[in-house]
Amino acid sequence: MRIPLPPVPLPDHLVEAVQAYADGTREPAEPRNAATVVLLRQGDDPADGPAAYLLRRQVSMNFAGGMAVFPGGGVDSRDFDATVAWAGPTPREWAERLGCDDEEIARALVCAAVRETFEESGVLLAGTTDAVVADTTGDDWEADRVALESRELAMTEFLTRRGLVLRTDLLGVWDAWLTPVFEPRRFRTWFFVARMPEGQITRDVSTESSEVVWLPTGAAAAQADAGSLAMLPPTYLTCLEISQYGDPDAVLAEASCRRAEMFTPTAEPLGDGWTMSMPDRLRPLVARRRPAGTS
Repeated sequence: MRIPLPPVPLPDHLVEAVQAYADGTREPAEPRNAATVVLLRQGDDPADGPAAYLLRRQVSMNFAGGMAVFPGGGVDSRDFDATVAWAGPTPREWAERLGCDDEEIARALVCAAVRETFEESGVLLAGTTDAVVADTTGDDWEADRVALESRELAMTEFLTRRGLVLRTDLLGVWDAWLTPVFEPRRFRTWFFVARMPEGQITRDVSTESSEVVWLPTGAAAAQADAGSLAMLPPTYLTCLEISQYGDPDAVLAEASCRRAEMFTPTAEPLGDGWTMSMPDRLRPLVARRRPAGTS
């Protein structure tokens, strides 16, 4: 499946839909808060950027079926537990970095980011205050992962029983995207970045994916350009931007300076027609790679 990547002309029916939402004729769906984590490791060639862990979602999924995505998912009630063991920036500090002005939501987003990464890759961004968990491959870890995924186990209980804390200092803030108004399923998604913990390995465990792969971010963007890897625009643009950095350390250094600003793509002029907008900082990258109006 090939998804047109920015900038491409919008079909007339989408232009009409955008206008209908803009003038109040139609009401957009209420977005759900979500978190996704760009899990990184050193790539073979610094010119192609760090490698990222990608999952190809089952084609039967209601949202982004068949798409290559980063580990992540929606925030749920378990993620709001204020008693969760915690190390690193405080929820108040995370609220500032995430631009959400609510430390309860910030805490939930960070918890969801760590929980979803473990559920979908087997990688756990947790440990003691002095060390990160080095191996999560045993049967007991897998049983806990399945229990978290099925909602039989809460993150707080899981960490407490194992004497662990969320290592929120392992995460960095990268971006935030809100699904366009014309989509029937909408997500307010914060993008985090994290380096692959030393000693841990990813495992193909997600029930929502048909396959998983580590790809240099530059190669992932190139495959999307060629039509061999289907990505939604935020995933593509994130890979494209991260590919400009030589290694995970450089990405995390950049992330430490960022404050997320939620971006909602909307229609903007393109020649005689319209296209979907993108953050201004990404326009030069796309312009160098993809002439306007190509798909």
